[in-house]
Amino acid sequence: MSSANSSTKTQAGWKVIMKRELAAYFSSPIAYIVGCFFLLFSGFVLFSTFFAIRRAELRNFFQMLPIIFSLFIPALSMRMFSEERRSGSFETLLTLPVSTVDVVLGKYLATFTAALLMLVPTLFYVLTCRIFGSPDMGPIAGGYIGSVLLCAAFTAIGLYASSTTRNQIIAFFIAFAICIVLSLISSFEVLLPGVLVNFVTFISASSHFDSISRGIVDTRDIIYFVSLAAVFFVLTVRSIENSRRG
Repeated sequence: MSSANSSTKTQAGWKVIMKRELAAYFSSPIAYIVGCFFLLFSGFVLFSTFFAIRRAELRNFFQMLPIIFSLFIPALSMRMFSEERRSGSFETLLTLPVSTVDVVLGKYLATFTAALLMLVPTLFYVLTCRIFGSPDMGPIAGGYIGSVLLCAAFTAIGLYASSTTRNQIIAFFIAFAICIVLSLISSFEVLLPGVLVNFVTFISASSHFDSISRGIVDTRDIIYFVSLAAVFFVLTVRSIENSRRG
């Protein structure tokens, strides 16, 4: 019975934090501003070549998505811990009767949900492609599966960056730097010696995302994104636990 009560408390803990953070997101202009700029930027990427190449497809959109996410997901996540550290409410958060995992999981799921909601309006792009052509739905479905996995990984990176500093701008640039390196590193494969190419391909988020967005859902690509999210989630938990001890 006691273990069941403990499980209920743990579940309630992260749920309460998640709901609080989502309410904070959508009661402030941040989520709307980031979402609008994301749609404007991604829409420009899509439609700037949409009519030029006269081909109804989302290939260009998905090719650029890791770079776009590198910019916008850190913007969503930068305030998660940094704002609480700056305002002094971080100490109050640490005294709540919830575990560190609860705190991190609640904030992670809130940010991940906000990132997915930012992606939802892009389904309009699919409708546009269907109206103007007959696109292959396999790569489109793969692209959105990859987008969800990319969101999960980059959200964990953004949350970790936010847990390391009280300055939101610094948190943004730390997360942006990590995400953009993972997104662009495969572009430099031609400049590297052969022995490093396989390693670069392995750590490149774009390489794994491109594979899924072609409609090839490989277990290795899924494991990569899940592992990346898990590693940075654990690093965030450790960062918060260190703050609690301090």
